[in-house]
Amino acid sequence: MAQKEIIQNNSKYNISYEIANNNQKECIIFLHGWGSNKEIMRNSFAKYLDNFKLLFIDLPGFGNSSIVSALNTKEYAQIIDLFLNALHVEKKIIFGHSFGGKVALLLNPDILVLLSSAGILNKKSLKTRFKIRFFKTLKPFFGEGIYKFFATKDVNGLDKTMYETLKNVVDEDFSEYFKKFKKKSLIYWGKNDTAVPISNAHKIASFIKNSKLRIYDGDHFFFLNNAKQICNDFKEDI
Repeated sequence: MAQKEIIQNNSKYNISYEIANNNQKECIIFLHGWGSNKEIMRNSFAKYLDNFKLLFIDLPGFGNSSIVSALNTKEYAQIIDLFLNALHVEKKIIFGHSFGGKVALLLNPDILVLLSSAGILNKKSLKTRFKIRFFKTLKPFFGEGIYKFFATKDVNGLDKTMYETLKNVVDEDFSEYFKKFKKKSLIYWGKNDTAVPISNAHKIASFIKNSKLRIYDGDHFFFLNNAKQICNDFKEDI
């Protein structure tokens, strides 16, 4: 594991990363999802892509990478862009899981590999809408502290900075960014994903004209049990 110091908007970020197969020329960049880290990507994919250099990154606030203040997805992309430039790594191929898919999209690689990517807004259930409305009603009386009583599993254990970051990124609609992406995209999805449903995969595939969609057994972390097949399909698809 290594770290690289990046300065963005006068704030210092220490970005933790790991490189595998450093003797190879062509590099694949891996960006994990919300609440995860580079290890889950490395453990899934490293052994099946030994003909590529592999760069696994902890996004700011996750794993061993620092965060200074609340960020949005565009700011995440700016920080990672500065980081890649500092390492002299070309943005040719990027794998992005879930939240990492949105960051990868903004980085505009030559080949974008989306693993159950976030970025499509789905209508919230009646229960969730009621919960949000009730929270907003009580917030003026009890302050931010009341959020823990309404928290989903995504916010459990988060400090204030990461909670504010989650609020910034959770309801971003990236439909227009998907429509504007003109390069090659490979869209891989778990058919039993309940975090980002398979209908989102079909929407993204319809938005990105130069794309290919593959569906696998599994949930939001379908790649954990399908990494070998995904890597074989990836080599075929590129």
